[in-house]
Amino acid sequence: MTELSRTAHAMPERQPEIWEKVPPRNRNFTGREDLLVRLRQGISTVTAVVPQPQALQGLGGVGKTHLAIEYAHRYRSHYDLVWWISSDQRVLVPSALAMMAPFLGLPPASAMGVEEAAEAVRRTLQSGEPYHRWLLIFDNAEDPAQIEEFVPRGPGHVLITSRNPQWENHFETLQVDVFNREESVEFLRRRLHRDVPGEDASRLADKLGDLPLALEQAGALQYETGMSVDEYIEQLDQQTGRLLGVNRATGYPMSMTAAWRVSVSLLEDRLPEAIKVLRCCAFFGPEPIPRDVFRKGNKALPRDENASGLQLGAILSDPIMLSKTLSELRRFALARIDPTTRTVQVHRLVQALLRDDLPPAEQDRARQEVHLLLAGAAPTTPEATERWGDFEGLVAHIAPSRLAESDDPRVREFALNSVRYLYQAGNYQPALDFVDDFITRWTTASGPQDKDVLVARTHRGNILRGLGRYAEDYESGQKTLEEMREVLGREHRDTLWAANGYGGSLRARGEFMRARELGEESLAAHQRIFGPVHPATLRVTNNLALDYGLTSDYVRARELHQEAYLGQSEATEGVSKNTVLLSWNGLARTLRLSGAYAEACDLGDEAYEYGVQQLSLDHHTTLLTAKDLSIARRRAGELADALELARETHARFQRIFGDDHPDTMAAAVNVSNTLRTAGQIDEAFGIAEETVPRYPEVFGEDHPFTHACRVNLAVLHRLRGDVAEARALSEAALERLSVRVGRNHHYALTCAVDLATDLSAAGGTARARELGEDTLDRLRKVFGEDHHLTLACASNLVLDLRAAGADKEADLLHADTLRRFDPPGMSSSDPPDLLAIHEGRRVDCDFDPPPV
Repeated sequence: MTELSRTAHAMPERQPEIWEKVPPRNRNFTGREDLLVRLRQGISTVTAVVPQPQALQGLGGVGKTHLAIEYAHRYRSHYDLVWWISSDQRVLVPSALAMMAPFLGLPPASAMGVEEAAEAVRRTLQSGEPYHRWLLIFDNAEDPAQIEEFVPRGPGHVLITSRNPQWENHFETLQVDVFNREESVEFLRRRLHRDVPGEDASRLADKLGDLPLALEQAGALQYETGMSVDEYIEQLDQQTGRLLGVNRATGYPMSMTAAWRVSVSLLEDRLPEAIKVLRCCAFFGPEPIPRDVFRKGNKALPRDENASGLQLGAILSDPIMLSKTLSELRRFALARIDPTTRTVQVHRLVQALLRDDLPPAEQDRARQEVHLLLAGAAPTTPEATERWGDFEGLVAHIAPSRLAESDDPRVREFALNSVRYLYQAGNYQPALDFVDDFITRWTTASGPQDKDVLVARTHRGNILRGLGRYAEDYESGQKTLEEMREVLGREHRDTLWAANGYGGSLRARGEFMRARELGEESLAAHQRIFGPVHPATLRVTNNLALDYGLTSDYVRARELHQEAYLGQSEATEGVSKNTVLLSWNGLARTLRLSGAYAEACDLGDEAYEYGVQQLSLDHHTTLLTAKDLSIARRRAGELADALELARETHARFQRIFGDDHPDTMAAAVNVSNTLRTAGQIDEAFGIAEETVPRYPEVFGEDHPFTHACRVNLAVLHRLRGDVAEARALSEAALERLSVRVGRNHHYALTCAVDLATDLSAAGGTARARELGEDTLDRLRKVFGEDHHLTLACASNLVLDLRAAGADKEADLLHADTLRRFDPPGMSSSDPPDLLAIHEGRRVDCDFDPPPV
């Protein structure tokens, strides 16, 4: 050996920077060398040519997962990042991917939502930065249609283990079969820790069909009990005869079923409590079961040994007995105990055999025990981001345990809290899938007006609004609220919560005044029942402030936003940082809409800094705060900073939520308005022309936002020389806005100011003057003489008065407008509208959709 080779040989093996969720290496892993070589060569070839994932497929128990584990450990030095993702259910995959976000320099899922964080992780991996040598393993990914969207294509590698042969239609596949006989013999010798005659090992392997899982259990039992191969084969033959006699475990390998029965029978004699725990585990999902489920959840189980069911209460409440039972299950290879993650996992095939071995009535009782364990271990505060990790470990077991079938109030409460956790985390689609299943099953079992059904329907409305499905939410929300008032009473806690949700439905529908009336009623009820500073009351206060803002009463909106913000800032519990930021930014936005631009910038700067520090740059509420701050800066004349922030915020919204999300659309409107203010008309027009048609699709053809956004487009048409199109759009918008929100609403008055400009540009001086005088009179009554929109209207009217020859009247109005608008001194950062007034130009007014 040369000096260089000796040095290289002595060097420690390079380790990945990130090694996460990969199960421990199987110390008894045997053979499979040809498969590992083919896999490594194939995955390298694929990466070098067309980087596609590989799929490991085959029947349960053949060792697909252990092959992937061995590959990860054996070739770990070739990767910078190795990440294991349990993929039985789609709901698990986004969370597992999203957990990678902080390791890639991305905001955590708590800041941007699970689905959004997962997508950001996928794109970042594909980019190759900061890591281009990565390995992702999707274990037990059964449905390609549900998993493929999460699979990154890029410089790294992906392994997928699956029993579904359909993967071969998507990616290159590697078939995994049972052991060959030599591998079986070697495995048994290694597992038994003793030299076994080749003939004996071969006979046993033949009896077990060379199935790795069956060999593992057989080897574990013989090792732990000292049983000889002949004795084990005798037991195996007896169990096989019984199985053939009763025709049980249809669809499973007879060898596996027989081997499992031998292990269970002997362990039951040795420690009956272990079998009770194992049977309980069979009714969880195949994913790892958090050990804390047994520690925390056991309090929900009965302690009476004469009670029906598995009588787990006494076993699980005894930590010494529980540790002993789990140790026995591990020793007999009936469960995998991971001390690092503190989880218990039972192979899906063993679970199926255990379930199949129980009569239907006992299966039902076992499921009830599992449901109570899950409910007893669950947090009761789904809004608290620090508890989301606890929920994540439990949600994986909701569907496999058939939790939706339970009518126990504690179990249903856990089910509803899990739904709330999912959509609070931004995982809207899985939340919708769960709640739809709950509603369907609970309605059949308990009736459509059962309390849990009604609460689930309220959750469904919140999810639909998160998805932007406003029409569907509105149609169901009103009916749900009416039924809750009838069944539970108008002032029941859940009814009041549903009323708050329906207020959001009304705002999204454009029914601003109805939302405000409902909000007033709700606030009075909350103050009476909970008191003025209760977190629930403060949330309603902030929502009512939104309603007043949407009905153009900015004085009252400011009072309510300030009340909510101060109360939430001083609260010691029950108020999240996100809630504080919502009211903080609401106050800043109301200042801007009142015309106090400098104050809005100051307060918005503080709120935005808080959001970045306490939530994250990509948190939904932080992005809303950034958008509003950009608008305030534009109004104040800080155009360069406003445009930079507007573009950055829109890009983040676009990346996280997509183009058709209402907040992405509003961010695009802000970019267009800022570009127009900066004189970049063509780019502004392109964005507006693409964005404005989305409003009727998302909000509806007759929504106030739809009409108001068309006014923005009208202004750009006029600035590009198409006066006729601008006038037509403005006239149509004013007509509909007058009907929907009233002629004295901010949106209608803004439209009227711009329509007067359109009329003047078309040569209709008399009509422009008439409309301007009427609008100015309305603005003075609604907002006062010093409001920004009032002064903009007055300045435009000055030009129409001069065009009509009324110079004296124009001079008086111009002097009064400047006196009210013009602060001492001017600079290039003065409000653009003030510059327009000094230069004798028209002031173009625009609209920025607020959040609902």
